[in-house]
Amino acid sequence: MGNIFVCPKCGNSDPRYIGFINGKPYCRLCLSFKGEDAKKDYRIKKNIKLTLDYPLSAKQKKISDEVVTCLKEKKNVLIHAVTGAGKTELVYKAIEMYLSLGLHVGFATPRKDVVIDLKPRIQEAFKDARVIAVYGEHTKRLNGDIIVLTTHQLYRYNHYFDLLILDEIDAFPYAGNRLLQTFFYNSVRGNYILLSATPSTEILDKMKREGRVLELFERYHKGKLIVPKVIEKPEYFLIATCLKELKRFITLKKPVFIFVPTIETGKNLFKLLSLFIKDGSFVSSQEEMRKIDIEKFKNGDLKYLVTTSILERGVTVKDLQVIVFEADNYIYNKETLIQIAGRVGRKIGATNGEVLFIASDISNAMQEAIEDTKRYNEHR
Repeated sequence: MGNIFVCPKCGNSDPRYIGFINGKPYCRLCLSFKGEDAKKDYRIKKNIKLTLDYPLSAKQKKISDEVVTCLKEKKNVLIHAVTGAGKTELVYKAIEMYLSLGLHVGFATPRKDVVIDLKPRIQEAFKDARVIAVYGEHTKRLNGDIIVLTTHQLYRYNHYFDLLILDEIDAFPYAGNRLLQTFFYNSVRGNYILLSATPSTEILDKMKREGRVLELFERYHKGKLIVPKVIEKPEYFLIATCLKELKRFITLKKPVFIFVPTIETGKNLFKLLSLFIKDGSFVSSQEEMRKIDIEKFKNGDLKYLVTTSILERGVTVKDLQVIVFEADNYIYNKETLIQIAGRVGRKIGATNGEVLFIASDISNAMQEAIEDTKRYNEHR
């Protein structure tokens, strides 16, 4: 029996994904991940300091200090923090410590839109650092003091990061993707920090055994998480119910996200809603104009967005209200519903709001999302 081929890039040894050219093996599993690798001789700037324009809460500071202590002890960390807890700020002191030692720092997340949003935030906190964003079609610069990147781009950084932070570990397309997970672990040569509002039982158990789990069930403004309300109606009344609730929010001059389970559902729903209420739009991963529409929404030029799960993370809008249309659809698990509900009440001065689950039935995921939210509020 000959030697088993193991892909040097992704570690695959499954013969189903191994091909041969002129008798030489190659991996078909990661074949599409082609491109230049980051250079490992990049020198980090000296004297990069953290400058925050706002103070951390007492609980945030405690977690931030504990993260630094764990890393000094060479322990990996999972920060289990509710939506709106200020997870990003909890790792800034750790980033500062690694940069002061001239070590490579990365901040990865599964979604390109979140990378684009994160980059200026991190640049503002580390004004003297060269912060770069790396994502599809944006890969000219691969080296910087802090590298913010999608998990798809981690293949360029094999055994590169002394500290790698991974936000949204439960988000598509990273969750359940063994190839992306392999890229993540292969790119770490030091330690890592995982961030999540909804970590799986599996990852919680793993990190309790092999690292440290730090919990923060309080939002940075100390307001409670918004507990979703269920509006249960027969299927043929769902659209009318959605229209009624949307009109109510618009009358109150509140911006609204209406989440839908599929692109087709979203297109059909928006077509009907737009007959009665103008100044709205539909956004999804397939809509080329979505960035413009999201900016219009943030600026108040649009009153509502019908959206797929593309906006369930990484977007903060003051006074936002949320409707989940067909919330009992199988596509919505507990974690997704908690993330969607977490869009509401995130801003200081606007810590209240409504999350409506409109459905013809109450699914287990809906019930669990409500129960977990109540539990987080009790353990703040």
